[in-house]
Parts: sequence; C-alpha cells; structure tokens
Amino acid sequence: MAGEVKQKLADIRGRLAHLAKSFDTPALKKREAEIGELMSAPTFWSNQDKAKAIVSELKGLKSIADVYDELAKHLEDCEVMVQLAAEEKDAEAEAQVAGDVERLEKALSEFEFKAMLNEPNDRRDAFLSIHAGAGGTESCDWAEMLMRMYTRWMERHGYQIRLVDSLEGEGAGIKSVTLEVGGPWAYGYLKSEIGVHRLVRISPFDANARRHTSFASVDVVPEFDDEIEIEIKDSDLRIDRMRAGGKGGQHVNVTDSAIRITHLPTGIVVQCQNERSQHQNLEVAMKVLKSRLYRMEEQKREEELARLYGEKGEIAWGHQIRSYVLQPYQMIKDHRTAAETGNVQAVLDGDIDMFIDAYLKQRIEKKK
Repeated sequence: MAGEVKQKLADIRGRLAHLAKSFDTPALKKREAEIGELMSAPTFWSNQDKAKAIVSELKGLKSIADVYDELAKHLEDCEVMVQLAAEEKDAEAEAQVAGDVERLEKALSEFEFKAMLNEPNDRRDAFLSIHAGAGGTESCDWAEMLMRMYTRWMERHGYQIRLVDSLEGEGAGIKSVTLEVGGPWAYGYLKSEIGVHRLVRISPFDANARRHTSFASVDVVPEFDDEIEIEIKDSDLRIDRMRAGGKGGQHVNVTDSAIRITHLPTGIVVQCQNERSQHQNLEVAMKVLKSRLYRMEEQKREEELARLYGEKGEIAWGHQIRSYVLQPYQMIKDHRTAAETGNVQAVLDGDIDMFIDAYLKQRIEKKK
C-alpha cells in the first residue's frame, strides 16, 4: 500500500506544479499584495463602485491562492506521514494516510476545475441575454423557460441577479430579456451557454396537440466598469427615451424612464428600463454597451473568442448547441460535447452543471 500511496502523492505533486504554472501563482500573490496596499489607503472607499470591484477581485484571487497553499501544505503533511508510517511499519497509520490522500485527490480535482476558468475575464460578473427565435408564442414561451432555468441555476449557486431589461411576448413568454449576474466566475461558467437552444415538445398552445420545435438564443458578455478604455463618440449614439412597459410595478409603468441606446457604427442596441430613474437606466445601458463593444474588440484580437461568439449563429435549425426533447421521448443533449441526460425536469429546474462541466473540460483538453 505504501508504494501505491507514494505514487499517488507524486502524481498529486505534478498536478499541483502544473496548476501553479497555469494560474501563475507568483503573479496572483503579487496582485493580492497590491490590492492590500490599495485597500489600506484612507481614500479607498471614496469611490464605492470601484472599491467594490477591487474587493470582488481580491476575493477571486484569494479563492485561488489560499486553496493552492492549503493543498500544498496538505500534500507535504501526507508525504511526511507516509514516510513515518513506512519507517515504523504501522499498518493503521498507513491506512489513515491512504484516506487522507484520497481526500486530497478529491479536493485537488475540484481545484483543477477552476483551472479551466483562468481566462482574463472568467472571474467577472456577466450580462446574460436570451432572445426568442422565429415561431411567435412558442419561441417566446421557450425563452421564458430558459430564463427560469438559468435563474434557478444562479440562485442555487448563490449568484446575485438583477433584471436589466425584458420585452414580453404578445401571447405568452418573453421576446427578449437581459440579466446582470454577479458572483465569482459568473462569466467563466455562463460562457458555456452561448448559442442556440432548441426545444421539441407537444405545444400547450396548439389545440390539435401537435409537436412543435422552438428556438431561442443565449448570449453572455463579461461585465466591465470604468477600467476598460472604449472610445464611444456621442455622434455614434442614438439615445431614445421612452415609457417603460411590462411588469415591474406602478412606478415603472408610468414614467418615461426607459432608455434604448443604438451604437450606429456596429448596430448594437441595448436597453434598460428597470431602474428607478432615467439616469440610472442610462448608466446601466452604457455599461452593457461598453461590455459588448469590448467583446467585439476582443473578437478581433483573439481567434478563440471570435469562435465562441460565432457559435451562436442563426436562431434556427442546424445552429443549435443543445436540444431539449420533451416528446416523443425525453432527452437533453449538448451537440458540442455529446453530454446528455434523460432527466429533463431537473435540467429545466436549473441542474445544468453537467453540461457546463463537460463544455469547460472539452475546452481545456483542446488547449493541451
């Protein structure tokens, strides 16, 4: 047993060394020290938004550096215990160390998963948008089902959710919705959902109970604040001020506070109507616009991000990344990774981790 445990420990040491290189732990610790100096300044909290962003960054850094240090210490303790147990020929101690090594392996595997989320924007908050495809009420209802699925997943993982904008369908559901998602690695996880999602079911809106196919697209962009330099000329913007509509309470329905911004050179349109004032809606809409423009610039410079965005494609047949079949059988399958499950109700209730994990693992394999 001692030889087997020693081999496992050697493998673990190699995996930790690979992770240290992947995360660039010296750079993480350097940045952590820099943030510590910033936070000690008496004027640190004078800009609340900037301060909160820095605190959020620190939490993300510590969630890596602290766990790495803990795993490295656990490894050293196990190596010492294995050596002592072998010298004393203590079978009980060897068995205990073997159990410790198994727990260390499990913790390391969980930590390795975060190595798949080490791209520059993975730790950022995100804006998630859903758009119904062609198909009227059917597609609008499907878009609302997807929104429910994602909000359930977000709530389960402790993310903060804020409705930025929504447009209701004519008969049911939603034509489009944008959510702001706050929490560790929000963009890193949710980027796996970019693409067209296809639903096959017996339509609840068809009096003849026929089977229908519906489509909806999901887009995700990282959220940026004032730290990114995106030049937006006033002459490139068309800003429309209008009356907010839909759900949201009496205040939302009676004030001309909604904002729609069209970026004329790119054709990007963003809208916000859920804040209490026109100024706040404008501020949030500009934040969404900057994030989308930044993503476009990144696409030009980085082929990988361009490929990611291109996966979304047309909101129609042949472009879907995942199919949700409710009739004539029940199966949800991701066409990129071949991950599938017959437990469709669990998935529609927010249990989508298996699809996110499979996608991220596939991406990391392609990088090797």
